[in-house]
Amino acid sequence: MDPAQPLKTPRTQGKTYSCEQCGKGLTTLRSLKRHMRIHTGERPYSCEQCDETFTLSSHLKDHMRIHTGEKPFECGLCGHVYNHSTSLKYHMRIHTGERPYRCEQCDKTFTQSSHLNDHMKIHTGEKPFECGLCGHVFTQSASLKYHMRIHTRERPYSCEQCDKTFTRSSNLKEHMKIHSLKEHMKMHAGEREYSCDECGKSFMQLSSVTRHKRVHDGLKPYTCEQCGKTFSRSENLECHMRIHTGERPYSCEQCEKTFTLSSHLKAHMRIHTGEKPFECGLCGRVFTQSASLTFHMRIHTGERPYSCEQCDKTFNHPSNLREHMKMHAGEKEYSCDECGKSFIQLSGLARHKRVHDGLKPYECEQCGKTFSQSQHLECHMRIHTGERPYSCEQCEKTFTESSSLKVHMRIHTGEKPFECGLCGHVFTQSAGLKNHMRIHTGERPHSCEQCDKTFTHSSSLKVHMKRIHTGEKQL
Repeated sequence: MDPAQPLKTPRTQGKTYSCEQCGKGLTTLRSLKRHMRIHTGERPYSCEQCDETFTLSSHLKDHMRIHTGEKPFECGLCGHVYNHSTSLKYHMRIHTGERPYRCEQCDKTFTQSSHLNDHMKIHTGEKPFECGLCGHVFTQSASLKYHMRIHTRERPYSCEQCDKTFTRSSNLKEHMKIHSLKEHMKMHAGEREYSCDECGKSFMQLSSVTRHKRVHDGLKPYTCEQCGKTFSRSENLECHMRIHTGERPYSCEQCEKTFTLSSHLKAHMRIHTGEKPFECGLCGRVFTQSASLTFHMRIHTGERPYSCEQCDKTFNHPSNLREHMKMHAGEKEYSCDECGKSFIQLSGLARHKRVHDGLKPYECEQCGKTFSQSQHLECHMRIHTGERPYSCEQCEKTFTESSSLKVHMRIHTGEKPFECGLCGHVFTQSAGLKNHMRIHTGERPHSCEQCDKTFTHSSSLKVHMKRIHTGEKQL
């Protein structure tokens, strides 16, 4: 049948030719022939260098720029160049702020329709791309593709100058920035002809030793005109200025999140790929960032380098110290609507509300026990794994939780910080004081359902049940 059909639908109104298979209207016979390749799968144009095929000659022409390195489309504002006009079009939206695609559920906006389509999977929970080796699921096929290279060890992008290989082209691109061939070859030859007079550290470039000397001199010649902060390097000032300008030039192509530094984008991409290249040599736990591994190691070493000047309490992370300082300032801006209890952090309030709601969203896959907080599940899992990461340096006893180690240390120090206000009796744990207070108050909260006898401790009730009602005799 002739592909040119009588036009009867609003979709083809005013157009001369319509597709028999999908009804799309086209203005010329040539356009119809090109369109039919979608249905037939015909791809008559092939690249002689890599054998990739295309439906249109224009697509082949665009593709060839990958091999030639040609980037004829330049941004007139920042000089960034592209091999395709549409890439420049999308890039311009960074400067104009245009984000024409909006999510109807959360009002988040995007520069490209494909980014909106990917975003919608967050709301639907759809993760259609699954790794057949470890079961990890992804919202996008590209993320699965990159993830698979963790298993296959495939690193298809190699540097022609030093043969270093990479899993992603973007990583190779970042690596190539280090290559000024002359200077780079010195690195392979081990040449470091410039050395610091004060500490003996050596460098390949004179400019590097000049910058290094500012550490000893305390020189910070680059000043921010807006806030007066000074820097030892111009690059650091350039990055700092983005705080004032709001510029975030590095954007994630998968979720549209933007960053001030390329290194932050690189670390963020590991969320999508599932890559966790930093592994703890003691317990095998893996992390996406080296900083996370550094903080994790403090669990094993016990290092807590951040201390409160008001109470000498120490912390392993600066953010924990900042949150702690709110306690001294009396800042508790988040309060519970049901009981009035207030919290320093919104996350603390959210966790607390699970007490009222009865929510326990974290479930152990091995025994089915549920928990209100992810940390509690993490500690519980150590029952199954046998992991006891906290050890006493004095007697080598090990514990599943840091709090248990802290209490244990009082055996060695003799510390008993909990004192009874009525008789002066002291205890190593708050629970010990709580149980002791029942002597003074007469409270006996644990009762036997069979004979109504009451006890101050739950352990006393358990012993009672075994001896009296079950007939068991303790050895």
